[in-house]
Amino acid sequence: MKLIDFHCDTALKVYEDASELKENDYSIDIQKLKKANSLAQFFAMFVELNITKDPLQKCLSMIDKFYTELSKNKDSILLATSYEDLLYNKSKEKISAFLTVEEGAVLKGQMSNLRILNKLGVKLITLTWNFPNEIGYPNCIPEYMDKGLTPFGIKLVEEMNRLNMIVDVSHLSDGGFYDVAKHSKAPFVASHSNARSITNHPRNLTDEMIKLLSEKGGIMGLNFYGEFLGGGQNSRIDHMVSHIKHIKSIGGIEVLAIGSDFDGIESTLEIENIGEIHKLISALKKNKFTESDIEKIFYKNALRLLKDIG
Repeated sequence: MKLIDFHCDTALKVYEDASELKENDYSIDIQKLKKANSLAQFFAMFVELNITKDPLQKCLSMIDKFYTELSKNKDSILLATSYEDLLYNKSKEKISAFLTVEEGAVLKGQMSNLRILNKLGVKLITLTWNFPNEIGYPNCIPEYMDKGLTPFGIKLVEEMNRLNMIVDVSHLSDGGFYDVAKHSKAPFVASHSNARSITNHPRNLTDEMIKLLSEKGGIMGLNFYGEFLGGGQNSRIDHMVSHIKHIKSIGGIEVLAIGSDFDGIESTLEIENIGEIHKLISALKKNKFTESDIEKIFYKNALRLLKDIG
């Protein structure tokens, strides 16, 4: 079974610890990706706004470090910025690495910075994290939940569409979600979000959102964080299956994907690393998911979205 995972925070750990992408003690490294039969991994350049003086510079430094790691491991993993790149890398039996940004404040409210990051290979931007920025508002603060995108945020979505970049609504306020749905001409994603009906957490999507995301041709990546799954500090496979079942019943199998959030979550993990993803496959089979269903969740829906985006 191939795998495309839409979100991890491994790049930050590699950067901060001056460690290696090839092999480390984290939940994701190249050896574990090979064990998972990974087709592609999306690596977030995560910037925590409240402790960062210059978010753009921090992001650029992380990208520089990540390019160094890719160069050292080009026998196993290559940068991808498009569906065509992924197919090429696959033909060479290489894993594809997609670069993403988690925290739209790195743009500093300047469209020129978006274009610079696009030229550097960034494919996806998570518009907000847990703080308001020039684009919109987070879903972790109740008074911001109904606030939508700023005027700059709306223009940003339109420009990301033009550049064939993926708009990510994970962490975004409910109002912001609906603004993205209204203004994006391309499918968008919730790269690492679960179902609010199963676990009533603002980071998860409501049934109405799941339906709308599906109607727009988007996907949502199952997040392995225990708090979002409903297990507190315990990330359990049976909770993952419950979310997947519900999301399928609301938005159809085509809206489901994987967005593990590995190396960015503080849970006791039943699936400790990406190399143990077969445990989820086994659980889904036991719950009567077909091979076709599992393929869609694990990589085919992601492939479809990448092809649609360009």
